Amino acid sequence: FKLGFLMPRAGVATLSIQEDFFENQPAYHYRLLFHTSGIVERIYKMRDTIDCHFSPKMLLLQSEKRVNENDYYLIDNLRFSYNKKQIQAHSHRYTLTRTKIDTVLVADKTYMFDMLGATLYLRSLDWTQMKSGDSFPFQVAIGRDVVNISFRYTGQQIVKRNDELKYRTRHFYIDIYDDAFTQSKAAAEVWISDDENHIPIKIRAKLKI
Repeated sequence: FKLGFLMPRAGVATLSIQEDFFENQPAYHYRLLFHTSGIVERIYKMRDTIDCHFSPKMLLLQSEKRVNENDYYLIDNLRFSYNKKQIQAHSHRYTLTRTKIDTVLVADKTYMFDMLGATLYLRSLDWTQMKSGDSFPFQVAIGRDVVNISFRYTGQQIVKRNDELKYRTRHFYIDIYDDAFTQSKAAAEVWISDDENHIPIKIRAKLKI
């Protein structure tokens, strides 16, 4: 599937998933592309890309985020490995001229992803058993840190687009314990289509600018 999210005053984001190969093995390629538009494009140009590769069993193998904002270019590369006791992520952050981070992160909970890969985790949950207030904890590898996050289910909602289209969705708050967000509780929200496809319809985050 492929989705376009239109934000007239900020930019356009496109989310896609397709079959692919990673290190000569079958994989799923999950990609988010974002670029600014309109007045924001003239003030602060952004070209950001996130590429994730998952195994056929939906284990996150690699995540690479490429940030191209004005004259600033940064790459965040995460490579995940799994054993019976823990999940590890080799975090490598670098610019065109130097390495900024090169370390190994270890999860102390059952699941660890990058921020984009976490949405696939949400889509894979058993929605038939969900009740309002249910929480689904996991961790996200960001730079040198392992951040504790949880999805918190609140129930079904109708999302309107352009005053014409209506989508039946499941609504989740995202509790994020990281300094990049203005608050921990309900730091972000996500609406996922309430059908067999579980497609992200809307995402809202409260970021420090």
